[in-house]
Amino acid sequence: MMAAEIGARVNIAKKAGLLHDIGKAVDFETEGPHALIGADVARQWEKSPEVVDAIAGHHGEAQMTSAEAFLVSAADAISGARPGARRESLEQYLKHLEALEAIANGFPGVEKSYAIQAGREIRIMVKPEEIDDLSAMRLARDIAKKVEESLNYPGQVKVTVIRETRAVDYAK
Repeated sequence: MMAAEIGARVNIAKKAGLLHDIGKAVDFETEGPHALIGADVARQWEKSPEVVDAIAGHHGEAQMTSAEAFLVSAADAISGARPGARRESLEQYLKHLEALEAIANGFPGVEKSYAIQAGREIRIMVKPEEIDDLSAMRLARDIAKKVEESLNYPGQVKVTVIRETRAVDYAK
């Protein structure tokens, strides 16, 4: 419906929307994100490059080059972010998000964390004076391991650590 509304190629959007999670069916056999696995499966079926692109990019693991790819990503985010999308109650959903944030917030140097994408991603803001670039990479790995050990969740959780410094001065 979104594709028709903006004048995009409806057939491409429909095919990509239908097949975008096909990688979940075989991700137990192959390492990697289901979006990239699904793109490989679609490529083997000789689907159009636009369909493959939309499947590969729907979680941001690959660059999106078409309007249809952005539409599939947006529709997937809307669908997956709604409470109950994963057959869980609102209370369980909120507990999952809070648990992700609590794990990240428990590490030294973490300023704030945000569970996003219906709990499929956590973004962590760190104190730049306490965490250097190398420590940020270690922190991402350590938080991912802690999430694996502590929580039960479908699919994968992307851990992104953001370290930002700003220098400000004024010309008078």
